Amino acid sequence: MLPLKIRPKARHDLAHIAAWMKLDDPEVSKAFRVAVEQELELLRGHPFLGRRRHFRTPGLRSWRVSHFENYLIFYRPTDTALEVVRVLHGARDLLRLLGKEK
Repeated sequence: MLPLKIRPKARHDLAHIAAWMKLDDPEVSKAFRVAVEQELELLRGHPFLGRRRHFRTPGLRSWRVSHFENYLIFYRPTDTALEVVRVLHGARDLLRLLGKEK
C-alpha cells in the first residue's frame, strides 16, 4: 500500500469544503471527511482505479467521493506515494484550476 502525501492545496480544499458543509450540517461535514478518508484508503491499495486526466500534472487521475459524487479527488500515484493534488467540486473550472496538459 502506498503512503499518502497530501499537497497543501488539497489540504486547504478539504478544510474549506468541510467548513462550508459544516455551516449547513455538521454531520454532513463529518460524513464527507470520513468518505474522503475511505476513498483515499481504497486508492492507496489500488492507485490506478481512477480515471486518467489530461491536465498539467503528469499522471494525474481523478476519483469521485462516494455519497458526495460531485466532489473529485485529483491524485497521482508515484513510485513512493499516492500524492493528492486537489479535492474539487466537479462544477468548478477544472481547466483553470489544474491547467492544460503541455
